[in-house]
Amino acid sequence: MNFKTILKSKIIFLLLLFCSQTILSQEGEKKEEEKKYKLRSIIDLFTKEDTLKISKPDSKNHLIAFPTLGYQPANGFTFGFISQFSFKIKPENKISLLSGGASYSTEKQVLLYLKNNMYINNDRLFFSGDFRYYVFSQSNYGLGTSIIPWGAEFQDFDFIAIEQPMNYNYFKFHETASYTIFTSFFIGLGMHFDSYSNIYDKNLDVANEQYTYHYNYSKDYGFSDKNYAVNGVSLNLIYDTRDNLINTNKGLFLNMNYRYNPQTDLNRHRSATLLLESRYFIPISKTNKQHVVGIWAYGQFQLRGRLPYLNLPAIGWDQNSRSGKGYTQGLLRGTNLIYVESEYRFPITKNQMISGTVFANATTASGTSKSLTSFESVQPAVGVGLRVLLDKNTLTNFIVNFGLGRDSKTFYFNDGEGF
Repeated sequence: MNFKTILKSKIIFLLLLFCSQTILSQEGEKKEEEKKYKLRSIIDLFTKEDTLKISKPDSKNHLIAFPTLGYQPANGFTFGFISQFSFKIKPENKISLLSGGASYSTEKQVLLYLKNNMYINNDRLFFSGDFRYYVFSQSNYGLGTSIIPWGAEFQDFDFIAIEQPMNYNYFKFHETASYTIFTSFFIGLGMHFDSYSNIYDKNLDVANEQYTYHYNYSKDYGFSDKNYAVNGVSLNLIYDTRDNLINTNKGLFLNMNYRYNPQTDLNRHRSATLLLESRYFIPISKTNKQHVVGIWAYGQFQLRGRLPYLNLPAIGWDQNSRSGKGYTQGLLRGTNLIYVESEYRFPITKNQMISGTVFANATTASGTSKSLTSFESVQPAVGVGLRVLLDKNTLTNFIVNFGLGRDSKTFYFNDGEGF
């Protein structure tokens, strides 16, 4: 892909971002006397009006649990339950969140997870964890964002031609604990375990010399093509001024995670990786704080050594599985990856029961080269979404997104924050 094409895609992405911000800035010029409306959640539709008028003290703890029907391109339809417990030790503390769920998908997947983002001890301690056990299936498409061509080659491009289906079991245990050293700034350590077992590469037929991306990569760098694990420790630096991590209206979140993985019997290479992440939320309207522009950017880089194929950074594998909307989870994968997304959130109903989003994102990932200069192309996507308010106290939303990538259309159903 030539420089002009890359520059063109970046300009289109920046124009989308600029246009959304220009439109939104007009909202901030509304008069202060604009009429305000009470919040209403979807639950209020089934509650008597007299009950709604009764004043109740706001609890510091909130539990939401319900059965769910979801959809992700990599999973198909999922059936199960999700739960969310949010709490504050004191009213002035930041909100903390525990969320979990279990589901079964039409792709015969079993998905179990538990996640935490908690502020403890008067916001001096911050814990962040991601625990998963998946009986999983997901296709591989090769490494680098150049797997989707530009120019004349794109006219005949078909994802099916490069798709290689795979089954495997995945166990993940990540937990970091950070302590504040001054206002909103934390430093801490983490433990990380990633295990991939019972790997079945459906297109692999060694006897007939029919090889796959996963098999070739594993053999080139000395990994087993049947099972492996990456276990390590990390150093974390965090800056967080978000007003509400469940539904952020303003604030900045910065995260640097340096992880070291020693060599083991199941991990043939020592490695060091770096995660840099930024989430910035800009309120647009002075009278309605639900008008927000959010900007999310992160990069994952190999600093030394090698990671096994399935542990390489890929879209859709962040803590909340939100990145890469417009493309299926794991489609864009590489030794190094950079992702940027901008989203405009706005209320549709005056009581904010229903709100909307428009977003644009871009991903670039390198191939097998570890060089940070080896990014070959950028893959953009755009989309729209609806947010339905489930809980007024925590501002928890149910989210429906439609993403449009290059030769790719995807729907997503999620709860909680977009990013």
